[in-house]
Amino acid sequence: MKTLALIFTAIVALEHIYILWMEMFAWETAGKKVFKSLPESLFTPTKGLAANQGLYNGFLAAGLIWSFFICDAYWAENIRIFFLSCVVVAGVYGALTATRKIFFVQALPAIIALLLTLLARY
Repeated sequence: MKTLALIFTAIVALEHIYILWMEMFAWETAGKKVFKSLPESLFTPTKGLAANQGLYNGFLAAGLIWSFFICDAYWAENIRIFFLSCVVVAGVYGALTATRKIFFVQALPAIIALLLTLLARY
């Protein structure tokens, strides 16, 4: 169970590294492919806003990656739970305010990782 929790946590971290890259460095190229519902004319003027969002996604990824390097298993698990919870909240908020797809792409993998992490405790 613990191995599965770590695998799902790594998947969530990698996903947020991708989001960081897309929003900070490829907003006007890859961003257009991901956010097809936005008019093309919005990508250039929103580049700075997207980069800011990407930075926050990078912080989430950094926290999850950090949890793999903490030697104390108790604290590593607590840090992992905290950052996975942050991803869940962000994903649910995004699903409620932007598009439901965000729930399935962002929140659901984090929910799975969080549940596996909590189940691995017992």
